[in-house]
Amino acid sequence: MPSAALPVALTIAGSDSGGGAGIQADLKTFHRFGVFGTSAITAVTVQDTRGVRAVHPIPLEVVTGQIEVVIDDLAPAACKTGMLATRDLVEGVADALRRHPIAAYVLDPVMVATSGDKLLDDDAVAAVRAHLLPLAAVVTPNTDEAEILTGLAVRDEAGLRAAARALVEAGAGAALVKGGHLEGPEAVDLLWDGRRERVWRHPRLDTDDTHGTGCTLSAAIAAGLARGRDLETAVDHAIEFVAAALARAPGLGKGHGPLDHFAPLPPGAALD
Repeated sequence: MPSAALPVALTIAGSDSGGGAGIQADLKTFHRFGVFGTSAITAVTVQDTRGVRAVHPIPLEVVTGQIEVVIDDLAPAACKTGMLATRDLVEGVADALRRHPIAAYVLDPVMVATSGDKLLDDDAVAAVRAHLLPLAAVVTPNTDEAEILTGLAVRDEAGLRAAARALVEAGAGAALVKGGHLEGPEAVDLLWDGRRERVWRHPRLDTDDTHGTGCTLSAAIAAGLARGRDLETAVDHAIEFVAAALARAPGLGKGHGPLDHFAPLPPGAALD
């Protein structure tokens, strides 16, 4: 593929030393979808499949510097944010994205790791609502994150629907509320863009190997947008890819293992 035809995406997120989530999962996902991945690292974690041992935020000027040079030189067509850790980082990243806007911005409001460890300071939640939601083409919370961001109970499909609408009313271009944490035989995900609703249903997999699921999903959406897909198509391809990656999880580690980022792409998502 000629370099001029190779789309570029940017991930602004934390580093996972275990390789299953964060920057590492994002870059693997970008590559799988045929997108050149760039990064701005917001924090370094001491992390494996069993949990997060320590978090070391990167100085704000280093984070924003990474964003600015990547945008200036490589002009990413899409970006995503993941772990931002502190209020200062949330506000600084939002400021950088306002000064260097990327229309296809996917907000993954990472607050808690699969292991249950906190990844976002309490005082940063309001900053995510105030500064990042209005910039996002789509926000991709799980049920716990949706409850924190909206103040609504998200315990069933009606809760997914209400939270998605509240997030769009709060400024997001669209909201994909992920129902993987809900009880029942199906995993349900709901997308609302202010005009149209779409719901995806998959049989629930009995697996503990879910580390990096949200990172991979949001990165896959960003990759699809970078490749020029419309939002619904990008979300569809991302959900199908994550389902395949979960089903093929390699069983690594002693805790919540990673997905299989070598999983096949769904029809229509392969390189043009």
